Amino acid sequence: MMKYWSERTKRCTPYIPGEQINDPAIIKLNTNENPYPPSPRVKEAIQQEMENSLHRYPSSTLDSLRKVIARQEKVQKENVFVGNGSDEVLAFAFMAFFSPDKAIRFPAITYSFYPVYANLFQIPFEEIPLKRDFTINEHDFFRSVGGVILPNPNAPTSIYTSLECIEAIIKNNPDHVVIIDEAYVDFAPGTAVSLINRYDNLLIVKTLSKSRSLAGLRVGYAIGHKHLMEALIRIKDSFNSYTVDRLAIVGAKAAMEDTSYFAETTAKIIQTRNWVVTEMEKRGFFVLPSATNFIFAHSPDYDAEMLYQQLKAKNILIRYFKKPTIDQYVRISIGTDNMMKKFFQQVDEIIG
Repeated sequence: MMKYWSERTKRCTPYIPGEQINDPAIIKLNTNENPYPPSPRVKEAIQQEMENSLHRYPSSTLDSLRKVIARQEKVQKENVFVGNGSDEVLAFAFMAFFSPDKAIRFPAITYSFYPVYANLFQIPFEEIPLKRDFTINEHDFFRSVGGVILPNPNAPTSIYTSLECIEAIIKNNPDHVVIIDEAYVDFAPGTAVSLINRYDNLLIVKTLSKSRSLAGLRVGYAIGHKHLMEALIRIKDSFNSYTVDRLAIVGAKAAMEDTSYFAETTAKIIQTRNWVVTEMEKRGFFVLPSATNFIFAHSPDYDAEMLYQQLKAKNILIRYFKKPTIDQYVRISIGTDNMMKKFFQQVDEIIG
């Protein structure tokens, strides 16, 4: 009964994730999951932890995992914050750095959790239109009164913004935090991590769900100046000191340490992505330049929602967004070569 709901609950418009249908016959190309399993070391580490330590609380400071991440990212442990998935890290960041009386800015076409968090925490926001080619105009993000958040590469467009543009946005918001959400950066030309040594207002958020194949473990992290990390820790410890469980901690450490497996699977996905783009273009689709593990495409001859529905009827899930400007585009996650061949077989049947 809604009469028991708080005002905060009533104003929530929850984020709607991609469909999760537990059917082995389904080919899931709708939630940008990694089609390859995690490193074998992950399973070994989790198995050992299950046998020895589940009766004990996990570390609240996560020092051992922060050290591993810091080593891989070439920063100090004090520059790393770890949370229960990057969505939780983003929620903490909204609370830690954005204020209810100052409007933040993010792209009008972007990760749809941003307006959800803004509404939940009563943070006003400006949605900045993209250019006709779906790229950003960095000048539109200069001198925000409340801060900036944007993904790089962007989702769902898959487009990468150069580090020169990212740096310009950071430099032109000296009094506010700029959050760069790098969920897909391991499939892109490069990260902005090196900029944290020059800008104390930069927060970078990453996830192990995509390139490290750990969507099921829920581990994300932030990188930035140590005073930003202190703010995130204050928020976390005012909410739940033990957000990351023991199995996730040891699994994440194992995944981060197995750099050769990470490089191998990431390279496979990029290779398959490039092949998929070529095959889509052969079939008359326009595909935005992708720097992610998915593509964003549209056909001038075939309705996007109909394509989504007909593929779903054939046990293939892709993502369709019924929103202005992008309602004739579909987002397609990159699977294995075999998965994508089956995808094209069905596409060819549908579009003739």
